[in-house]
Amino acid sequence: MQPHITTSRRAFLLGAPAAALGCRRSPEAGWRPLFDGKTLAGWRAIPRVPVAAYPGAPEPSPQSPGFQKALASKGRWVVEGGAITGGQDPPGSRLGAYLITEEVFGDFELLLDANPDWATDSGIMIRATDNGGQGFQVHMDYRMLGSVGTFFGNGIGNWRARHYAFNPTFDSSRRVAGLHREPAPDEEIRKLAWHSAPEEFFRVWKFGQWNTLKIRSVGELPRITTWVNGSRIAELDAATLEAPNYDRQAVRKLLGRQGHIALEVHDSGDDLWMGKDRWLPGRVCRYRNIRIRPLD
Repeated sequence: MQPHITTSRRAFLLGAPAAALGCRRSPEAGWRPLFDGKTLAGWRAIPRVPVAAYPGAPEPSPQSPGFQKALASKGRWVVEGGAITGGQDPPGSRLGAYLITEEVFGDFELLLDANPDWATDSGIMIRATDNGGQGFQVHMDYRMLGSVGTFFGNGIGNWRARHYAFNPTFDSSRRVAGLHREPAPDEEIRKLAWHSAPEEFFRVWKFGQWNTLKIRSVGELPRITTWVNGSRIAELDAATLEAPNYDRQAVRKLLGRQGHIALEVHDSGDDLWMGKDRWLPGRVCRYRNIRIRPLD
């Protein structure tokens, strides 16, 4: 059963101004669905191929064994119970994938509900290139030392910007029963334009249930803000960001003013930190009620 959401809280999640609460204008105005709840119309599955770490870095060879292996899977993307369910294909293959929008977007607000299994390593890519792997990622890293609603620079420096991390809490039967806070390195904190108190995510996140994420992205080099269940979590200003291998002009040229939105299934090969534990066999991440409000 979904938790009751008051009119004022729903308006906040949908970005409606306070004045709209007492008028006839619907808080849904300007929003449109990106997912019809029944099919993957408007989306396409693609392999998660290796990309250069940053613009100008050596490009992975399409003939390399790692690149060729990545081409073998587009992930398992199906609609189940009104939600997009993403997983490795076949389960336990340790191969990644993206589900990417056919359409591209510039400035927007995005709303979606997420319900990830433990342990999975997903993410929401914005301003993504056609291969899905270059752009700004909003973390849905639901595994050891993961975080949600923070940021990673996929193929634009591979920097991480976050102010907290988490690890699992176990019950008496050694089953994952919740999350507890872990610190994030200081060098990651400095990359954020703004962040909530690290405890805020743990206050609002509902373990094992559906949670609502809101992402706002505005600007040529975007200012990206995230909310979880109506609580503002973090903000990144890509126009002023200072990070290793992050060249603002090169990123602007690579990504352009518009890009795709993509959902990620991470690979979990032995060459990666955590290896197979990064995405456990048979685990999935679910997304539903995906809708967007263009702002440009």
